[in-house]
Amino acid sequence: MVDLQGQYQKIKENVDNAIQEVLQTSAYINGPLVKEFQEDLEKYLNVKHVIPCANGTDALQIAMMGLGLEQGDEVITADFTFAATVEVIALLKLTPVLVDVDSKTFNIDIDAIKKAITPKTKAIVPVHLFGQVANMEAILEIAKEHNLYVIEDNAQAIGADYTFKNGTKQKAGTIGNVGTTSFFPSKNLGCYGDGGAIFTNDDALAHTLRGIVNHGMYERYYHDVVGVNSRLDSIQAGVLKVKLPHLDNYCNKRRNAARFYNKAFKNHPAIITPTNQSNTTKNCGEICDFCNCNVFHQYTLQITNGKRDELHKHLLATGIPNAIYYPVALHAQKAYRDTRYQESDFPVTNELIKNVISLPMHTELDDEQLTFITQTILNFLS
Repeated sequence: MVDLQGQYQKIKENVDNAIQEVLQTSAYINGPLVKEFQEDLEKYLNVKHVIPCANGTDALQIAMMGLGLEQGDEVITADFTFAATVEVIALLKLTPVLVDVDSKTFNIDIDAIKKAITPKTKAIVPVHLFGQVANMEAILEIAKEHNLYVIEDNAQAIGADYTFKNGTKQKAGTIGNVGTTSFFPSKNLGCYGDGGAIFTNDDALAHTLRGIVNHGMYERYYHDVVGVNSRLDSIQAGVLKVKLPHLDNYCNKRRNAARFYNKAFKNHPAIITPTNQSNTTKNCGEICDFCNCNVFHQYTLQITNGKRDELHKHLLATGIPNAIYYPVALHAQKAYRDTRYQESDFPVTNELIKNVISLPMHTELDDEQLTFITQTILNFLS
């Protein structure tokens, strides 16, 4: 699904040097490379504050802690995503409110958000799923109307641009009150272990978050807030510092692979290809360079003829990696079932879990590999 070894070989010397620098200085925790990467990422994202942390799940939890959400507060998020998003809501004894998603973008449905708001609602967590930015302009309008926080789960879309209707652009993860990301190795910007970060333009919030990630300390042994132990280690920061200048190129390579896939599957009656859904009047649904709103962390098809599971097995037997993200909706997971939910609330999610399949998507795909993958699928579905 992802060729990390091939990617590493192209930047091997710089990565090895960064790791050796940490080993030679022994500055393993909060070393200079952590600060340097933080500053580089702030410049890249054009955001005032990046707070590195240990992983993407911690980033979400710390963001919610920093906003001062209290037990029982309702937090609206998408039903079709990885469990980490709802997991941290539950861990903090907040009330998760799961809603359906849009069938084209797989992202949180705007009308479903509106219907889910109650007097207890305090925040919305849009997930920029599979690399496609959610409809942030509409989400911000809802949040403003109801005085809600917006926490972006940007674990799968770092590097993506969001284009507002007036033509201005902003990096995904920097649009709401606070954004979070993961540097898990398979991400578009991935380290060689676990890592994460939080983004905000709010000075006061950034100060609080910096205390939370380090046991609530701003001065050693003086604990001003309740915190956690969540730090990005120096070796991972070194790897990320080397890879960050390549991120736009990595995303463009993913878009090129997506174009190849889309062209091969175009007009097939049993295949729905993913879209590059812009928020502007120029939205054509094609994978173009106008908005760059999809960085294709995953390339996810919908197979509509009932043969998804058969195709999944066939591809594995043929030696083609593939995955089903996600086979069980969050509202149906044992840990998150709730009598508030009705199956009729999730028509799109319930359809997607039967139809979606993700194909290999990474920076090292070449035309020969893409041709083999697409022809194998087309031959099977013919």
